[in-house]
Amino acid sequence: MKAWKKEGVDLVADCVHGTVRFTVPIDDNEASEKDLLDSMWVQRLKQIHQLQSAWWVYPSAEHTRFQHSIGVMHLGEIFAQSLYPSLKAAIGTECPSQNYIESLLRITGLLHDVGHGPFSHFFDEQYLGKFGDITHEDVGQKIITTKLGEKIKKIRRSPSGRFLPGEVIDPEYVAYLIKKGTKTKTKIPRWLRFLSPLFNGIFTMDNFDYVCRDAYMSGINIGSINIERVLFYSYYSHKGFTLHRKGLSEVKRFLQARYHLYENLYYHRTTRAIDLFLEDIFEPTLKLIYGKNPLEDLDGYLYLTDWSLITEAVSWIFSKDKEKKQLGEKWNYVLERKIKWKLVVDEIYEYRERLGGFKMIEKGDFEKGLRNILGNKMDFRIDVASLDPRPENPEKMGDCQIFIYDPLGKNKISKEKLSSAIKDIPFRANRFRVYTDNPKNKNIIRNAVEKLMAKEQIASVSSNI
Repeated sequence: MKAWKKEGVDLVADCVHGTVRFTVPIDDNEASEKDLLDSMWVQRLKQIHQLQSAWWVYPSAEHTRFQHSIGVMHLGEIFAQSLYPSLKAAIGTECPSQNYIESLLRITGLLHDVGHGPFSHFFDEQYLGKFGDITHEDVGQKIITTKLGEKIKKIRRSPSGRFLPGEVIDPEYVAYLIKKGTKTKTKIPRWLRFLSPLFNGIFTMDNFDYVCRDAYMSGINIGSINIERVLFYSYYSHKGFTLHRKGLSEVKRFLQARYHLYENLYYHRTTRAIDLFLEDIFEPTLKLIYGKNPLEDLDGYLYLTDWSLITEAVSWIFSKDKEKKQLGEKWNYVLERKIKWKLVVDEIYEYRERLGGFKMIEKGDFEKGLRNILGNKMDFRIDVASLDPRPENPEKMGDCQIFIYDPLGKNKISKEKLSSAIKDIPFRANRFRVYTDNPKNKNIIRNAVEKLMAKEQIASVSSNI
């Protein structure tokens, strides 16, 4: 008797989600998710840390963008299986098959971070910004459409089964989903717009995974995040992505957990001190190692990672070139955690609504005002770490709009109910810090900050973190 064999699907173990499925070729002529997973562009993500600098602070937070991408791919399957029946009912005959939608969400989840450079978002801020208003998402869109597009088009099944005849995943659809507000040459069908909140909304496949994964890998306790409960109360109505009011409490718990991570992990005082130190050496280092716009040189960008940057930069300590040697010494300081910046001021400013007569902290203006008080002899750095825990106006989210179903309400499905439900969560939080190379100056700096805060009428709201 011939043994039964499960063909076309393999398994991989994941510390957050348990068992994750992915498709593999049944024969030599078939394309599958394995072709994307094994591509150089996705494998490259194994050399880019998920947490750009925090792994120097949290010893176990050594996970990568690759692991995160696997997790988001898995959630694509979970979201598709839960939401497809209502999506089909809301869209009608124009809606593709469930296996197609499942594959589209999985592939988008796998590739949503494919454009990241070394040190992830820090690379966007300190290097990509020099080339205009572009981010890793723009780079990712080009990689998807030009480098991985043919592989994507050839995939014809998800782990759950084959697409219907004639169904082909357009790489432009994947590129559209990974960035909010994307303009494409391809006409965007209504069903695709309905999927946008799953990647660019208040709670997404992406942030569900990174909140759970980053907390687990760093050892920070955020409590349980019940994704299953959120999905149980989520569906597609004729208006779009809709959440039953019973699911709001779990969504709020998730937003608060995410907020907690920003406070204790992403914006940790030492993590931000390392970032301040890196600001002085990051762009000069990139100019010497790479020096190009990734949108114009994807081939060279393929080999630009955390590993390649750090390995080359620390070796410059032996260089005869003066600039390289100085940069190499500073990179070695980072590896040895010899960071000169010491924290002397640490305040949290939260904004639940715009307050008349007050304004939010702008780093440049505040730094200039503080310099006028302290003069040029005292060396200090200002860090304003900003977080948007929720949209400022939850009723104006465009394609990413989320509606609330309230069976007791006059208008049972509306976007206004979302505003009232999350109004106690701030729409903006600034973690304001001042660092100095000489902690003996802390009292002088603190007095100057208090004086400037009062003068500039910065809105200070008690933190609930």
